[in-house]
Amino acid sequence: MDQRISMVSLGVEDLARSTAFMERLGWKRSMKDLPGISFFQCGGIVVGLYPMAELAKDATVTDERASFHGFALAYNTRSKQEVDATLAEAEAAGAEIVKPAQEVFWGGYSGYFRDLDGHLWEVAWNENLVPDEKGAVSLPD
Repeated sequence: MDQRISMVSLGVEDLARSTAFMERLGWKRSMKDLPGISFFQCGGIVVGLYPMAELAKDATVTDERASFHGFALAYNTRSKQEVDATLAEAEAAGAEIVKPAQEVFWGGYSGYFRDLDGHLWEVAWNENLVPDEKGAVSLPD
């Protein structure tokens, strides 16, 4: 198995509402003519929004959830100031700020928001993981 992630599928309660949230954040939807799913190109991977019950059904699991799903999506920025601006943009789009931006133990600056379906997003500046012009980050050797 190659070391890569091609797509992240997020189960959502209301596809139209969650799609509109992402678009309020400035994300551009791709393949708009496909019903029942929303795709967003994110650098070298794709984020897909799919109805929670349908995603669970496809994976043959129940759609029961706890408050914390055991993972967070990360959005790395090019500066500390961009962390603050991104969190403000997310809040204006309807997200809940669960941890305001602050200096963190690993030497960076980050905060968290919870999107409309409860997914945690970390917005972080890390001097070792600054996105390139295409938004991709590369781990140092």
